[in-house]
Amino acid sequence: MKEFSDQELAEPTLSEEQIWRGRLLDVRRDRVALPDGREAVREYVVHPGAVVIIACLEDGSLLFERQFRYPLHRVFLELPAGKIDPGEDILATARRELLEETGYEAASWRHLGVMHPCIGYSNERIEIFLAQGLQERGPAQLDEGEYLTLTRLSLEEAVARVLAGEITDAKTITALFWAEKALAGQV
Repeated sequence: MKEFSDQELAEPTLSEEQIWRGRLLDVRRDRVALPDGREAVREYVVHPGAVVIIACLEDGSLLFERQFRYPLHRVFLELPAGKIDPGEDILATARRELLEETGYEAASWRHLGVMHPCIGYSNERIEIFLAQGLQERGPAQLDEGEYLTLTRLSLEEAVARVLAGEITDAKTITALFWAEKALAGQV
């Protein structure tokens, strides 16, 4: 098998087409040039990006949300998260989402990394933040039509639920990987 450099693997765009645009998603179909000179079609979703917050309470437990997710028709256990508004700084998004979804503010924020949850069909990125020194500022201020329940779990309990197949949300699993390292002082 031939070894390709990153440059040789690139697929230059030949044409772009917007198929559909909604409030959140923008579906595209582009024609690209393949490394061997042939052409192919690439369909993908343009997404504004999001943040996920590892919110650490004073007792060391983490804030989770139980929320119904329509595409899979079930309730998921996940970390607080939300989409980045156009032109919004990612830390501002994290602060806003934590307050809106949980009613908490954090004294300390640390950006840990980024994940790309669906690289085969979307350009979505999720910025991962660690929030510590939480102070409750009142009730959550959920978006219209948004319903969730807050739950506290220790990091150990959360990881056990991942291993038991009870937490399957990719952003939460990735953030917990970072949480294990960050809270142990390894990153």
